Amino acid sequence: MSSKRVVVIGSGFAGLSVATSLADKGYTVTVLEKNSSIGGRARQFEAQGFVFDMGPSWYWMPDVFESYFNRFGKKASDYYTLHRLDPSYTVIFGENDFVNLPATLDKVAELFESYEKGAGEKLKEFMRQAAYKYQVGINDLVYKPGLSLTEFANPKLLIDVVRMDIFTSIYRHVRKYFKHPKLLEIIEFPILFLGALPQNTPALYSLMNYADIALGTWYPMGGMFKIVEGMATLAREKGVEIKTSHEVQGFITEDNKVLGVKTNQGDFMADLVVAGADYRHVDQELTAPEHRNYSHQYWEKRVMAPSSLLFYLGVNKRLQNLNHHNLFFDEDFGPHARQIYETPDWPEKPLFYASVPSKTDPSVAPVGQENLFLLVPVAPGLTDTEETREKYYHLVMDRLEALTKQSIREHVVYKRSYAHNDFISDYNAFKGNAYGLANTLKQTAILKPSMKSKKLKNLYFTGQLTVPGPGVPPSLISGQVVADQIHKELN
Repeated sequence: MSSKRVVVIGSGFAGLSVATSLADKGYTVTVLEKNSSIGGRARQFEAQGFVFDMGPSWYWMPDVFESYFNRFGKKASDYYTLHRLDPSYTVIFGENDFVNLPATLDKVAELFESYEKGAGEKLKEFMRQAAYKYQVGINDLVYKPGLSLTEFANPKLLIDVVRMDIFTSIYRHVRKYFKHPKLLEIIEFPILFLGALPQNTPALYSLMNYADIALGTWYPMGGMFKIVEGMATLAREKGVEIKTSHEVQGFITEDNKVLGVKTNQGDFMADLVVAGADYRHVDQELTAPEHRNYSHQYWEKRVMAPSSLLFYLGVNKRLQNLNHHNLFFDEDFGPHARQIYETPDWPEKPLFYASVPSKTDPSVAPVGQENLFLLVPVAPGLTDTEETREKYYHLVMDRLEALTKQSIREHVVYKRSYAHNDFISDYNAFKGNAYGLANTLKQTAILKPSMKSKKLKNLYFTGQLTVPGPGVPPSLISGQVVADQIHKELN
């Protein structure tokens, strides 16, 4: 056990995870959160009787959450109630062309077979490979700290890496199994949020299809913020102190060591610091030039995952022809993807996502009304203006109303938008990104920004810009990996 003082910067999933993991090992931990509420990108707000999750809305990989709580002798159900969605989600390909993805593999196989002869059995074969990748990836690879190639020196692990198609693109891999364009879009849709075109994303990430189709899509009743509340409750049970409205403004250093952090509300001394805030912001803005891990040029060359244009809408009537999760693929995926990843620009004909959690959870909207969340994935680093937001609001609403055959705009009684400028203001997000670093081959494992400072011996990093990568489950894991590495080095 240790009595060392730890400061964790940021109360997102990674920050709460590392804080709880270290407190459980006996460290004295204080979490400093810039904003007035905890949760980072997974914050929640209420307005006019509507309760909006601000960021993550998909609950995949329930085993990762369960494993996290089990680590401390708890269960996820001790803190929130999960509901499995069926259908998992709906894909809208055009007018009167809606596909509901069932909640069981056999039913999904039947759906695939209805589009392409033999595709049902091919899906099961594809999923057997994806299951293998998931088991090795989630149980072995993602728990590596990514500090040295020697972590992968185990012969079995090297064989596993080869079997996991890490050097083949998901684009080529998927087309070995399926030809029908709708099936290709269903299989490739999770890649949109990994930060690269399918042609540039390793086929390793078919493990996401296993998470989607086999493990299912779930929803914590009350919203995704219930996970944050549960994690914060557990953290406090372990003795973690969480302070909101404490913005870290720099480090107190001596002899290549961090002695503490400076905040807008005073200094906090520490034996070690873990940064769960935006890695690039901490490295370039909070750290003195001589102590930075990377150069300005290094960060400019990083491939970032998308940003998002979000709309939080309160609608004063019940909506028809929409389920909890809805993917609008009525436009061609290719041009939109290229305008995110290759020629960054506001998309001409964007795909978009609509979530209506009130279809599942009556607590998030007044009786007889709906909570509607819209998301358009866009390139990071774009010029973000109110005029642009309003243009895309109407563009998306035109299609939403036409395809679901109902008026919606005139029934919107609450509206809030959120995009690049807000991601920068609230989270210091590099280029206004929403999802962190893209999961390209050149930004995998030891090629990601290091979870350990090279210049300050007691500064560590956690979260979506370091190992294992972006997303809620990886962020949970990131905190555990960093905590274990710290404890290993200090004991």
